[in-house]
Amino acid sequence: MSIKVFFVSLLAFLVLAGCTIMPEYVPPSLPTATTFPRSTPETAGISVANTGWKSYFGDEQLRELISSALSNNRELLLAVSRVEEVRALYGIQHSNLLPSFSGNASATRLRLPTDVLPIQPGTANSFLLNQYQLSFALSTWEIDFWGRLRSLDTAALETYLSTDEARHAVRASLIAQVANSYLVECELSERIDLARSTLQTRQDSLRIAKRRFEVGSAARLDAIQAEILLNQARAELAVLQRMREQNHNGLELLVGGSIPARPHLLSRIEAGFVRSIDVGLPSDLLVQRPDLRAAERHLKAANANIGAARAAFFPRIVLTGSLGVASRELDGLFSGSGSAWNFMPSISLPIFDGGRNQANLDLAYARRNSAVVEYERRVQNAFREVADVLAERYWLSEQIQAQKATLIAQRERSRLASLRYQHGTTNYLEVLDAERSLFAVEQMLVITRRAYLASGVMLYAALGGGGGILDEGV
Repeated sequence: MSIKVFFVSLLAFLVLAGCTIMPEYVPPSLPTATTFPRSTPETAGISVANTGWKSYFGDEQLRELISSALSNNRELLLAVSRVEEVRALYGIQHSNLLPSFSGNASATRLRLPTDVLPIQPGTANSFLLNQYQLSFALSTWEIDFWGRLRSLDTAALETYLSTDEARHAVRASLIAQVANSYLVECELSERIDLARSTLQTRQDSLRIAKRRFEVGSAARLDAIQAEILLNQARAELAVLQRMREQNHNGLELLVGGSIPARPHLLSRIEAGFVRSIDVGLPSDLLVQRPDLRAAERHLKAANANIGAARAAFFPRIVLTGSLGVASRELDGLFSGSGSAWNFMPSISLPIFDGGRNQANLDLAYARRNSAVVEYERRVQNAFREVADVLAERYWLSEQIQAQKATLIAQRERSRLASLRYQHGTTNYLEVLDAERSLFAVEQMLVITRRAYLASGVMLYAALGGGGGILDEGV
């Protein structure tokens, strides 16, 4: 066989290996409502699919923290490493589609004694053989007539892409965690300021109560109650400072390194902290949320594995061969008269395997069905997350308005109670109760304001966190 015939035969096999029995992928229907509840015109704004985190978050210090986290967070770096690992595995699987050629050169010198040779005794003392060979070899290569290797290649590709989408999901989750931790630090800083202000007020109240007791215009019980109220404020301040320090430690873990303690008050960052978002339709989640894209990639991989399991029922054709030159003398390799070749096609057909191939096919179908259910479950969870956040933002805004009105009334109550006590028309118990209530209302309002800002962060994450935009960080 000449070189031309060899390559023509190889090309013919490549052309024939063009069919596949992998089932056509049909995406499942969306198992959710057609619109989000509470998706009113009030929630209209920019499209999250085209908005990166730098454009969405308005606080410069937060943007610095997110940028550092995307570069140094170990969970994200681990996710990146996993993507590289799966990409390498895909490269290994993809190489099976192509023939593997190698160049070989060998030299052999053989000596055999006369007593093992079929020659007359005494005609020679030994037999010497020299052999030199150069060859171009085709390693064992399966002709993919039924698409088995292409199905496995598709499954490996979808698995790789699914892992990459999982990395985007980790990235979006990390952004949300950093933003929420930053908000908690700002909330605690404002609550600490309120606690310190309250502590100063109660120190003044204790001094007044003691002075009134000393001059005989008030009972000692009033001074004791004022001291109790002061110590309660000190205890609350210690709790808040402990919580802020612990939250800062968690923020450093997310960022991946030490960061200076530069707490801002929540009121300082509220205006323009996040931009308004157009939530769009539930179907938008399929292209915006990386976890849903990962689930669909996993479903496609399971669908491709069915094709590989089907192909196992058909014959497998494998080619092995080499083409080169051989000679007994080294300079004879290039004389043009020592061509050498071999061509060894083989075919194997499964006849009896104890039901292994059928079981593998049944397993592939079962895994595909499980992947469908898992995909639909993730879609429904994503829909609920968005709906929950929309409901949270709506009712938190209502709660903030009610708490602001309560705070105004509570401040007036505390002022009037102090005046009544100073004029001797009420006892200190009324003042005590008014100050306690005022402090609680002030603290709860800060907590609710932080929760409302956090809902904007969670809405961004629930809608896909920028849809995997990569031009603003790792």
